[in-house]
Amino acid sequence: MIRIVAFLLLIAAPYLRAADAAKPNVLFILTDDMGWADPGCFGNKELPTPSLDRLAREGTRFTRFYVASPICSPSRTAYMTGRYPARWRINDYLHERAGNKDHECADWLDPRAFTLARTLHDAGYATAHFGKWHMGGGRDVQDAPWPKEYGFDEHHVNIEGCGPRIDTFGSKTPEPVEDKMLARYEFTGFWADKAMDFMLRQKDKPFFVQLWPQDVHTPHDPDPQDLAQVGDSPPAHHKFNGVLRRYDREIGRVLDFLKTEGLEKNTIVVFASDNGPEPSFQRQRSGGLRGMKWSLYEGGIRTPFLVRWPDHVPAGRTDDTTLLSSLDLFPTICALTGIAPPAQADFDGLDASAAWLGKPIQRVKPLLWEYGRKADYRYPREPEARSPNLAISDSNWKLLVNADGGATELYDLSADPLEANNLAAGNPEQVARLRKILLDWRKSLP
Repeated sequence: MIRIVAFLLLIAAPYLRAADAAKPNVLFILTDDMGWADPGCFGNKELPTPSLDRLAREGTRFTRFYVASPICSPSRTAYMTGRYPARWRINDYLHERAGNKDHECADWLDPRAFTLARTLHDAGYATAHFGKWHMGGGRDVQDAPWPKEYGFDEHHVNIEGCGPRIDTFGSKTPEPVEDKMLARYEFTGFWADKAMDFMLRQKDKPFFVQLWPQDVHTPHDPDPQDLAQVGDSPPAHHKFNGVLRRYDREIGRVLDFLKTEGLEKNTIVVFASDNGPEPSFQRQRSGGLRGMKWSLYEGGIRTPFLVRWPDHVPAGRTDDTTLLSSLDLFPTICALTGIAPPAQADFDGLDASAAWLGKPIQRVKPLLWEYGRKADYRYPREPEARSPNLAISDSNWKLLVNADGGATELYDLSADPLEANNLAAGNPEQVARLRKILLDWRKSLP
């Protein structure tokens, strides 16, 4: 009997591999601190971004996409888990232990969390993470779980994570690992090379790869050759443009690789950012939107979003109506790959696959945000960009309020996307409705 079973498995093996190969690969590119209007396809007239524009031309551009937080650690947590990051006690970027305690944050994402990587891995996908992590580890937190504990077969991170990493400060983890010293402008290319090597080695199974570069986060330290090619941009923009130029070129190398290796047709490419841009010329970088990184105004939480999957996701299309969230990534990828999500995942996001495939959807539940758990939290320092610490968006209405119920602001984003005209005084019923939903949600958080 054992021999018969073994023989049948041997006969079936090629068909099982073919079934695996039919499942789409997924490449998720997450940029650090990219403004809504940084790519040319979202309005950048100062510096060409041909690779990002290629994704828009060959896929779909979504203009109403929101991240779950205006800062890196909670934003990344939401992408990974499909749940509001405060449910995992991550409401700010992860600091040293003392800073995490002061901000009522965990030191790392609970490794028992249901993650997209582990779900795909358990369904037969090869999984890898290359780039910035920042969901635990670094600084004085050197005992945080490595990415492998969240479902990744291979990984390489930056200093804000544990395990093999780029070591910019000469820090060392407790275990011997590959600490790599590089110039800042080499980071994206280094991780892109690792991602391409991993994808090339996957012959018998589909892959899920997170390529999360540290660009275009400050400090902007461009390759001198790129700096020389950015033209006569204003001095304040010059170094950023040099970084963006090389970043776009590295993304182009990855896209060319997918095509050359015959992987393009069966690979879903998702491009996004973790939050809005830092100061300086952030209004230009966010397309005029108010706010920035650290802010719950549109400039801090509304970011570029592109999806490409040839013959599935419509090419050259723009969706200006569907309200999308980073919380949707996990359930949507599960739907597109035909993999059932964990029954206990309890998503705050939704399956937005219909919108990705070309049919706009109407969001049923509102989106909610928290940033800055403590009342005296003072980021960003620019007064005009400093928002109340809670927000809710329901259709075209957006309400911002502090956790104590004060500092109420109400905007109609369909008429006022720049959030210039506070309508709270003239719409008491709308304010009361949205405030109750928002404050009740806030009270439910750990």
